[in-house]
Amino acid sequence: MNKPLRIGILGGGQLGRMLLQTAANYHVETFVLEAGKNPPASSLCHYFIEGDIKDFDTVYRFGKLVDVLTIEIENVNLEALFKLEEEGLNVFPRPGALKIIKDKGLQKEFYKLHHIPTSAFYLINRKHELNSYFSFLPMAQKLRDGGYDGRGVEILRDETDFSKAFDAPCVIEKLVSIQKEISVMVAKNETGEIAVYPPVEMVFDPRYNLVDYLFSPAQLSGEQIELAKNIAVDVMNALDSPGIFAVEMFLDTEGNILVNETAPRTHNSGHQSIEGNYCSQYEMQMRVLQNLPLGDTSSIKPSLMLNLIGEPDYTGAVKYKGLEEVMKMKGVYVHLYGKHETKPGRKMGHVTILGKDKSELLEKAEYIKQKLKVVA
Repeated sequence: MNKPLRIGILGGGQLGRMLLQTAANYHVETFVLEAGKNPPASSLCHYFIEGDIKDFDTVYRFGKLVDVLTIEIENVNLEALFKLEEEGLNVFPRPGALKIIKDKGLQKEFYKLHHIPTSAFYLINRKHELNSYFSFLPMAQKLRDGGYDGRGVEILRDETDFSKAFDAPCVIEKLVSIQKEISVMVAKNETGEIAVYPPVEMVFDPRYNLVDYLFSPAQLSGEQIELAKNIAVDVMNALDSPGIFAVEMFLDTEGNILVNETAPRTHNSGHQSIEGNYCSQYEMQMRVLQNLPLGDTSSIKPSLMLNLIGEPDYTGAVKYKGLEEVMKMKGVYVHLYGKHETKPGRKMGHVTILGKDKSELLEKAEYIKQKLKVVA
């Protein structure tokens, strides 16, 4: 028998954990690099290495252990990835694509260069520069590097909000009058085969600025669906990299579809695909890493994904209140991420619901939100 393909994953969070659950179906050996003793992915891989994914030497040495290297979070050492790629290692997504996406300023300039529709923006380096952009209000200010899960974003509606602005290199974006927020997962293998998932529609939790729930497929016209899918493919082709990408978009009140951000990996907006689509986003990533034919992205049934996040005022060893009641429900699938400690707003798991239509899905989701609480 051939030797198993050695797959390295930079990052040990829930995305890595769910990828490893799929990897168990293949003839592979899995390696995970992450700081900390017991991150969610550490118990499911063949080899766990504790180390800093932002450190050049640590990432470089890790890359020498594997045949193909991927990520589950963007905040990794790029220089090491470029060197490993130069020495012949397959790194997916390619470091060149990751460099663009990691920096939200470069990302916005990339959209402009490639004629990909996005909101108006400017780049600034210090907080005081906002005083030159009064006429651009209201705006969203985003840190160019390091923000995720709602962190690193401030909404500035008028000049009195400047006091809470970041004093660091940022993108300022004109606020869009949003009708819907949607996302399209898209994948490409080394052969150049492309697979596009149906758009999903996301509803955000205003407390933490992260996804509360989403449903799939999004309620859009046929024309809007095709436009969103085509834009996602345009983004991926311009990035020129095998991998799986989440292209998050706004449908504005005038009917325009604008790209908000792109994630170069599996994503929260693709979790429902585990039960809701014939080929999950994690199965798709495994196929990309092995350069296998890509899977069927079609929806099996309408689905809703509800994030399970730490309740306000609870910090400490996690408890799941109401879990047994929810697990008795038909068409409901609970995913817990193996995190030992909860805190307010922390993603601790998700629930996928399958049903006949949006009305049924929302009714079940509301019941689950009332019953299932992440506490300490």
